[in-house]
Amino acid sequence: MATTLSVNLNAIAQLRNRRDLPWPSVVEMGRIALSTGAHGLTIHPRPDERHIRFSDIPELHTLIQEEFPSAEFNIEGYPTEHFLKIAESVKPDQVTLVPDDPSQATSDHGWDFQANHNLLSTSIDRLSKLGIRTALFSDPDPAGVSWAVKTGCDRLEFYTGPYGGTYDNPAAATEELEKLGASANAAFQAGLGINAGHDLTVDNLPALIEQIPQLAEVSIGHGLTADALIYGMEETIKRFLRACGHDA
Repeated sequence: MATTLSVNLNAIAQLRNRRDLPWPSVVEMGRIALSTGAHGLTIHPRPDERHIRFSDIPELHTLIQEEFPSAEFNIEGYPTEHFLKIAESVKPDQVTLVPDDPSQATSDHGWDFQANHNLLSTSIDRLSKLGIRTALFSDPDPAGVSWAVKTGCDRLEFYTGPYGGTYDNPAAATEELEKLGASANAAFQAGLGINAGHDLTVDNLPALIEQIPQLAEVSIGHGLTADALIYGMEETIKRFLRACGHDA
């Protein structure tokens, strides 16, 4: 089965937030992405609302429920009580827990599963009781998989930022791919699903998918939004779908 594509809308929201105006419309860009064949939408609402605003969440949820019921809604965030209550009220298909400090510009590392076991296992238990699939943001480290399993999560989302940063260094790219492959194999053998995200592009996706044939989902925002400025949103979605192994 080909890897599914979830479109992260945070970069679009950040562009909108530069002005006190409603464009570019996060909902409309999500609609274009889904109508072109993207399999889902991802958002990461942060406490300061510098990207996605809390008011965007019900609108995007309604978009999927009413117009694209087969698409998936993935909400990312640090498991504060506020965030968990949002997830419990919306009941997205998937919640991806990330270890972001509020001051971080973007996600740049995975969880220490052992040190944060209680926080993660308690949060995952709350979400799982509502039928929400859970994923944990993870560095590519096979040694951490056994601790991740103990949290009760369904999937790991491997942080691919270091791999994306090797765009001009093929030898380094091969090294990062080997790390990701070994970690994904350990996760798969432990019964976990595998997602990936961060700095993925049309150019580097095929090699990642070849390295991780079990890769269930990629969530992509920055590179996809950058390409949309050149090719338009519809054509960009088609390009990324082809890179994921889909006809588009």
